Amino acid sequence: MSGVKRASSAKVRLRSLLTQADNRTCADCGAPDPKWASANIGVFLCLKCCGVHRSLGTHISKVLSVALDEWSDEDIDAMIEVGGNSAANSIYEACISDGYTKLGPNASNDERRRFIRAKYELQEFMKPSLRITSGRSSSSSVQSNISGKIIDTILNSSQKSEGMVEFIGLLKVKVVKGTNLAIRDMMTSDPYVILTLGQQTVQTTVKPSDLNPVWNEELMLSVPNNYRPVKLQVYDHDTFSADDIMGEAEIDIQPLITSAMSYGDPQMFGNMQIGKWLKSRDNALIEDSIVNIVDGRVIQEVSLQLQNVESGEIYLEVEWLPLDQ
Repeated sequence: MSGVKRASSAKVRLRSLLTQADNRTCADCGAPDPKWASANIGVFLCLKCCGVHRSLGTHISKVLSVALDEWSDEDIDAMIEVGGNSAANSIYEACISDGYTKLGPNASNDERRRFIRAKYELQEFMKPSLRITSGRSSSSSVQSNISGKIIDTILNSSQKSEGMVEFIGLLKVKVVKGTNLAIRDMMTSDPYVILTLGQQTVQTTVKPSDLNPVWNEELMLSVPNNYRPVKLQVYDHDTFSADDIMGEAEIDIQPLITSAMSYGDPQMFGNMQIGKWLKSRDNALIEDSIVNIVDGRVIQEVSLQLQNVESGEIYLEVEWLPLDQ
């Protein structure tokens, strides 16, 4: 009986990890609802990508089914230690080299094999100091290199890494709520929000049957030196077909970052306005977006009218975090 209880507990922990926002899409191609995982790498995978992982051998990727295989506590502990798809990709995809582009859900088998082999077996996109070269016994070493401490080290040292992506800070984006979202099912939708910056993609949870969802979820993005606007997309989750788009918008983060850097340490100032992103015909703002220092933090409230859709607004709170904070 105790063995049954342990197995049940392991499944609960695993399913809880799978509901984490960034784990709701395949770590390699972004396909929704991954049902497989690489236990030693610490990522969730779709069926097509997991087939390529199996071909790499268990010394590189130990593939398990979320629903069908038995998971040990050690395997689940390893997945939790990595922290999810976004954390793993911040290392394995730190610098996607020339000749490669991030996979999409409709990538061919040849494209998947080439990209996944370069990513995990050849480690071509990793920071050179973290690459493992010890051959078939290296899986535990690779796993140890994807701990939270190593991720923090990468973020804080990336400014000094020649030939790598240079990060200047972090964005903490709180997806607050959506209102009057578009109907994509019979009478409602199952919305979730995806944010994209460079090669990074993060995602909220799905809100079933809700056109006015309240998320209040915080998502984190690393900001490269040559940053562009953050792309926001809202999708309707479908179990048996491709997810439907429910609108999109762009978030211009330059006013926030420029204002924050101009003032330096925000804890030296009282609560005050330090910048503004102005509403115009060229952006999706519902109203001017003010950048404030609030209790020693640089925060911007953003309200967006979703584009290329019949209706829908999204409300966010964006915070700037310098790397040394």
